[in-house]
Amino acid sequence: MIYYGKQCIDEQDINAVIEVLKSDFLTQGPAIEKFEQAVAEYCGAKYAVAVTNATSALHIACMAAGLGAGDTLWTSPITFTASANCGRYCGADVDFVDIDNDTYNMSITALKEKLEKAEVKPKVVVPVHLAGQSCEMAEIHKLAEQYGFTIIEDASHAIGADYKDTKVGCCKYSDMVVFSFHPVKIITTGEGGMVLTNNRELYKKLTLYRSHCITRDPELMTKEADGPWYYQQIGLGFNYRMTDIQAALGCSQLTKVDKFVARRRELAARYNELLKDLPVKLPYQNPETNSSWHLYLVRIDFSKVNKAKTQIFAEMKEKGICLNLHYIPVHTQPYYQNLGFKKGDFPVSEKYYEEVFTLPLYYSLTEKQQDYIVNALKEVLQ
Repeated sequence: MIYYGKQCIDEQDINAVIEVLKSDFLTQGPAIEKFEQAVAEYCGAKYAVAVTNATSALHIACMAAGLGAGDTLWTSPITFTASANCGRYCGADVDFVDIDNDTYNMSITALKEKLEKAEVKPKVVVPVHLAGQSCEMAEIHKLAEQYGFTIIEDASHAIGADYKDTKVGCCKYSDMVVFSFHPVKIITTGEGGMVLTNNRELYKKLTLYRSHCITRDPELMTKEADGPWYYQQIGLGFNYRMTDIQAALGCSQLTKVDKFVARRRELAARYNELLKDLPVKLPYQNPETNSSWHLYLVRIDFSKVNKAKTQIFAEMKEKGICLNLHYIPVHTQPYYQNLGFKKGDFPVSEKYYEEVFTLPLYYSLTEKQQDYIVNALKEVLQ
């Protein structure tokens, strides 16, 4: 079976994990800081905080931004639910901004219009770099300066991607950036996530929220320590710590990120050529971006295809190919409909959902497998 995505693990990765397993520290050891520093350096950011997954990264980023009851978070409907749920975890309201019909990222036009009309402005905006292509962050940053909201980039798909003259993750146009290291992402730690920032005060908050808000820092404690064993809980945090086992795998994977992304770009370009005559809309790339190609998204032209999408999925699976779909619009989920959202609220996202599917794309996908996928799709779409 050919899946839509999977990890690439080699002997270097395995040996890195074994080395930690033989060490004194399986968690709360030196591998975590090493991984954080390596990612921060790669992206050009000052600080990085490794956590259990991107969902917890989004959560503590919202907490560090001071998001709470009475506040509002805006994000894209076309994302995994965590991009919105992180606001709800903090007791905030959530709203959505419809997508651009070409990039499938948050529409700058829709964002501007919504900001102009909104009586309650957002405290946090979470632009999502869908499939590895950066949002138009310079424009969003200008709007943040005008309206005073905090920007948390959901770059779960986008480590290794470029925007203008910068790496995604550098925080040039945002307050914080979140990465995911799930096995289907560009690099993996098994499960894992990270928050990057250039703001030292945000960094301090992130490290506290990651680990119960417990500290041994004399500057943060309310009184002098009773002894070398002493610590204080100065707030309410969580156990969102990454293990050294995961961090060691992440360090090893990071040394190959450029190789992984280069291969994904080659395969995406090859898909573009092989699929150009099929009744599908190929993914558009903003010339200011260079995607890391976590996903290869195509939209079916149903005016030329007389099959339901469910049938296309089933027939491709019969041929040994597992398609996927990224994503079901978040506002149509029962939880969010119970909050008052309804079908028709974000029509561009809803139309996208009706037509889109995800083709297999990962580092170890061979050209022979890719040819087989394309030929199978040609047969199914006939």
